Amino acid sequence: QVQLVESGGGLVQAGGSLRLSCAASGIIRRINAMGWYRQAPGEARELVAHIISAGSTNYADSVKGRFTISRDNAKNTVYLQMNSLKPEDTAVYYCNADITTMTYPYGRNYWGKGTLVTVSS
Repeated sequence: QVQLVESGGGLVQAGGSLRLSCAASGIIRRINAMGWYRQAPGEARELVAHIISAGSTNYADSVKGRFTISRDNAKNTVYLQMNSLKPEDTAVYYCNADITTMTYPYGRNYWGKGTLVTVSS
């Protein structure tokens, strides 16, 4: 059973920084891609940042230049460094990963339970 566990959320003032972590555990053959999504109250879930196994990244326009996604393949972990945070970044942040296992040799999409980020003005 694969699990994604996020950590690092919390309350921060506008202009501050937070670093989110997401660790994948279980019998994993390969992590194909990992990413972060967020969902603000009353809003749809949206992609924040995405990184594939080769290291290529993409970001939502709203976070470009402020957020950086990275991964540690040896630890099956993805990070999201968030700088210059704004009140509009307030949301539950969810980790997402496409992971190949023995049961799912072509990959399966997994979600973490989310971590709350609150940015005060």
